[in-house]
Amino acid sequence: MSNPSLLILPGDGIGPEVMTQVRRIIDWYGTNRGLSFDVSEDLVGGAAYDAHGTPLHDDTMAKAQDADAVLLGAVGGPKYDELDFSVKPERGLLRLRKEMDLYANLRPAQCFDALADFSSLKTEVVAGLDIVIVRELTSGIYFGEPRGIIEEGNERVGINTQRYTESEIDRVARSAFELAMRRNKKLCSMEKANVMESGVLWREVVTEVGKDYPEVELSHMYADAGAMQLCRWPKQFDVIVTDNLFGDMLSDAAAMLTGSLGMLPSASLGAPMANGRPKALYEPVHGSAPDIAGQGKANPIACILSFAMALRYSFDSGEEADRLEAAIEQVLADGARTADLLGEDGVEPISTSEMGDAVLAALDASL
Repeated sequence: MSNPSLLILPGDGIGPEVMTQVRRIIDWYGTNRGLSFDVSEDLVGGAAYDAHGTPLHDDTMAKAQDADAVLLGAVGGPKYDELDFSVKPERGLLRLRKEMDLYANLRPAQCFDALADFSSLKTEVVAGLDIVIVRELTSGIYFGEPRGIIEEGNERVGINTQRYTESEIDRVARSAFELAMRRNKKLCSMEKANVMESGVLWREVVTEVGKDYPEVELSHMYADAGAMQLCRWPKQFDVIVTDNLFGDMLSDAAAMLTGSLGMLPSASLGAPMANGRPKALYEPVHGSAPDIAGQGKANPIACILSFAMALRYSFDSGEEADRLEAAIEQVLADGARTADLLGEDGVEPISTSEMGDAVLAALDASL
């Protein structure tokens, strides 16, 4: 039987640096756990524009469609700021999401005990936090028509349309319920049914889908109240499902509960392929950080954790994902810190590659 395929798109800025450490982890699994992948690599974002004049070449798009999973580093940088909107690096990422129809974005917010003091909230509020926000990614107000800026009378008017079909809500709800079944069987759906018709439909469809998952405890909350509760007592939640706009805001708020964007992975999942695996794109939440690119200062953990998500959701290797996450937790407990995690006097930061070394050593110790 052939190995599962993994397309790696390092991208721009610190993307190649953090992805180099992920490649080392991938090689470790092939050597030590008999878990091998057919890995290919290509360009995306500014790197693709420099080579091809487009942020995503058609051949790369075709490779992404055929791969069992795609792992992306980061895109963008100031050298591309003056490009036309249609060829900015971020358009490559958006094309991947759109053409692969990656409608369910999973954003974990996990606070490792060793980093609980890094959060702006009290330690007891965030210590042990482990939640996932499932954001609908391909519809809603970011894609709805009509949209634009028009002249109306003697002034301009900005228009965006919040639009959801039943089927769009149904499929992301099912992704969230399936995830809740894998976890603690608890799901909170967030919308604004009190003032938005799309929110009324969202609540009705999620409630109907919930009848197919009687084991899952389903609750509903207005999104603004959800934001308040995330700051007040985030550990009351396990899985949250919400629309594109609210998911964008709530997941960023939840990300900062953990103290560092350098620690946060994400997964964007679509419909199952012929082999039963969902189409999937995995990427760290952090950006390309061009100010530190090439300096060995970047934290690779978010990208490594994105690979852990791939092990869990694309390659049916939950135990190996647990192993990798436990190795990272051990490394942090032992005091390893890249520059973004420094908060203790007298602690010297380690480099990107040294953090990779530490994770590999912890994996060795797990055997």
